[in-house]
Amino acid sequence: MKTFDDMIAECLEQGVQELMPWDLSEWLEEATRKSPILLDIREPYEYQQFHLENSINVPRGILESACEYGYEETVPEMACSRERDIVLICRSGKRSVLAAYTLHQMGFHNTISLKTGVKGWNDFDQPMINNESAEVDLDEVDAILTEKPTPAQLGVKI
Repeated sequence: MKTFDDMIAECLEQGVQELMPWDLSEWLEEATRKSPILLDIREPYEYQQFHLENSINVPRGILESACEYGYEETVPEMACSRERDIVLICRSGKRSVLAAYTLHQMGFHNTISLKTGVKGWNDFDQPMINNESAEVDLDEVDAILTEKPTPAQLGVKI
């Protein structure tokens, strides 16, 4: 049996690339290089609270069908972007590793996982917006991101 962390490690061993938040910030500021697609794979409720500006939300659960034509979930921007640079974003940088691996298997060859996810982006004091395109206070983001698992989520008997 594999654990979640085992699966992440396997994907990284298979060549999934990661990018640190400061490197992504620099990339987005460069005028000489085409900006990547910022693909936030968190759940819609997570994305609505805060996300990177200009990112699109495709939850991990529908990723494969969103990236192919012919499905209700199809996101045309993704279905036609197999040659584009795509930075995958999640909360901590783990789900995005799995998503980058999956997309690579589907023929997307320029996939990169944002190491440390939105948590690292926030720790690097980079701006995030909500669904109304208003900038979200970084302390508010930090409070949401530092919520601790419950005893039941930790597997502790209560």
